[in-house]
Amino acid sequence: MASNLSELAATANALVAPAKGILAADESTGTIGNRLKSISVENTESARRAYREMLFRTEGISKYVSGVILFDETLRQAASDETPMVKLLTDQAIIPGIKVDAGAKALAGGAPGELVTEGLDGLRERLAEYYRIGARFAKWRAVITIGDGMPTSSCIGVNAHALARYAALCQEASLVPIVEPEVLMDGAHSIERAEEVTHATLREVFLQLESQNVELQGMLLKPNMVLSGYGQSSRASATEVAERTVRVFQNAVPASMPGIVFLSGGQNDEDAIVNLQAIAERGVAVKAPWQLSYSYGRGLQAAPLKAWGGQPENVKPAQASFLERCKLTSAAREGSYSANSE
Repeated sequence: MASNLSELAATANALVAPAKGILAADESTGTIGNRLKSISVENTESARRAYREMLFRTEGISKYVSGVILFDETLRQAASDETPMVKLLTDQAIIPGIKVDAGAKALAGGAPGELVTEGLDGLRERLAEYYRIGARFAKWRAVITIGDGMPTSSCIGVNAHALARYAALCQEASLVPIVEPEVLMDGAHSIERAEEVTHATLREVFLQLESQNVELQGMLLKPNMVLSGYGQSSRASATEVAERTVRVFQNAVPASMPGIVFLSGGQNDEDAIVNLQAIAERGVAVKAPWQLSYSYGRGLQAAPLKAWGGQPENVKPAQASFLERCKLTSAAREGSYSANSE
């Protein structure tokens, strides 16, 4: 047992505290550039800082947000008044986290279109530095694509192994690893196929975590929901999504892990909330042993980004929009959301 397990477990449990979830604000420079372009704002460091500062200074979010995943630039940045971004969060008892993977690249020897996430080289040293700066958890995303002949077992295997190596290094550095094996919902595959691939992926991930001696009490899982492919003309209902999603976890995820924080995976705001609500209700019905929470990026940010528009005079309306998205998503996580609450 790791000597720092009590610290890791305390952080992991705090991140999935009741009624709270994680804000994923870890978009790379290119990704945040695309978001800013959508509101006709130039992708500069000052614009990125202003946008994220607007989010982090929103009053009242600590009631709904337990932690924030940051990009390397943001973790090192200071706000407009020279307050470190990390301090903006910790002053509100929000836990800072950090994205540490180097992105997904083509998998050598894999099927065309299969990817593997890179970033293990030098990770031990980076994690030690991130802890010194103030991060207390980390995130690594692996991408599994469904398609003709995909995913191959080798693709699942190499990504699961990398996730486990990352997780072990995080725990060594006293950072809680968020393990994110995302089965993409792009394509026209059925929800049955999505369930099958998600199950196979999670089984391999937890086998690799065990082989690398990762302490499950000190980590969190960030998976996809089991959804019909976005190209499906007939999409599964929220009830079916919840049944299949929770069933996968019951069959593949050990009970000793504190919590599951869902990614929104490109769903629109309403679907991300409605499906989370259904999963929360299903979790209660089957007495799920884990906290079922969320780690949303676009699901929390799309509305405030549009409201902000890069204009200083729009900061307050944008913050109100952000707080409302946090409130509604928290309600869904607790199983108390209704469309009438918007």
